[in-house]
Amino acid sequence: MGQRKSFEVEGYGHGANPIPAVARIGSFIASGGISGRSLANGKLAESLDGQCKLMFELMKIIAETAGVTTDEILKVTIYLRSGLSRDPINQQWVQYFPELENCPVRHVLINDNLPDKMLVQCEFMAVAPSG
Repeated sequence: MGQRKSFEVEGYGHGANPIPAVARIGSFIASGGISGRSLANGKLAESLDGQCKLMFELMKIIAETAGVTTDEILKVTIYLRSGLSRDPINQQWVQYFPELENCPVRHVLINDNLPDKMLVQCEFMAVAPSG
């Protein structure tokens, strides 16, 4: 077995696909796709605001499951359906990363192929502090 360690989050999955929530090799952490699903019932929030709120909450939980905090997140890639406002993303972004001089980089890509009623999805890369 290699040095990679995969982690699951109870109540969260990728449907029938055999994909972990997050994987780690040494200090490098990468998540799978993170959607705005409720851990309580597995359902997507109906609105973009709701999906963004749940997505960022889940991002934090998934990071912590792999042994880092949102302070160690280096990059976030967000996939958004076309024609939707970035305002709900930005509202959550500044709650989780309030200091511009100390926040991850971010890239938003338009993706109209998100499954079902998913409006937004993200993934992140993080680096755990050494020591």
